[in-house]
Amino acid sequence: MLLNDTLFNHFIDKARKTNVNFLCLGLGYTAVVTTDGGIGIAYTYFENKKSCMALNEAIDYESRPAAALLEKIKSEQPLERSMALALVNALNHENALKLPEDKDNAILFKAFNLESNTNVAMVGYFGPLVKRLEVKKVPLEILDASRGLGERKDFYQKLADWADVLLLTSTSILNNTTEEILSHLHEKAKTAMLGPSTPMVAEAFAHLPVHMLAGTVPIEKDRIIKAVRHGMGTPVLHRFSRKSFLLVS
Repeated sequence: MLLNDTLFNHFIDKARKTNVNFLCLGLGYTAVVTTDGGIGIAYTYFENKKSCMALNEAIDYESRPAAALLEKIKSEQPLERSMALALVNALNHENALKLPEDKDNAILFKAFNLESNTNVAMVGYFGPLVKRLEVKKVPLEILDASRGLGERKDFYQKLADWADVLLLTSTSILNNTTEEILSHLHEKAKTAMLGPSTPMVAEAFAHLPVHMLAGTVPIEKDRIIKAVRHGMGTPVLHRFSRKSFLLVS
């Protein structure tokens, strides 16, 4: 996947100059802290677990150069990509802290005209957004396999001839479907990548029709780590983070 390669190439030089200080594979999210003070999170993407072993290799990434973990962004295992994407966000933490905030999604709604005259396709179920869109009577189609929402073939057809806006979960990076999904989107539609996993790096999406990145930038490091260790989800992580955005194009 070109996106994975782009993320790797963008961060490899920095990854060679810093070490992984802390890595936690939580049930909900994964957290990585680097020795230069960066912290990043990403969704923990579990496939069907059939034994006590989640990973096939006994590798201790802590106190080692971050480049070893960054390499896993190209892995075939979504769980390894979860760790690597959290690392990407840790390596980018200093830059992400400088980005503006969109605490209540007001900028997202304005930039994409999320009103009743805009057809919205959503990959991944974002509960708070769904409620606001329903209140505004925005036409909405959702694809979320984990919730049994939508049929992929029908949804892709909606992307091709119906959707004005695509709200795409960055979890799609972890199951390698980002580029596949976007390949079905017609050229006049606009896309926002959403969620705590979102790498706030415009260059990584230069080859894709992505117009906005909306992610979660950790602020209170210790509380984020504890929330991850305790299997907490997005609502709790947002208490100790900033919802930031980056307009790509």
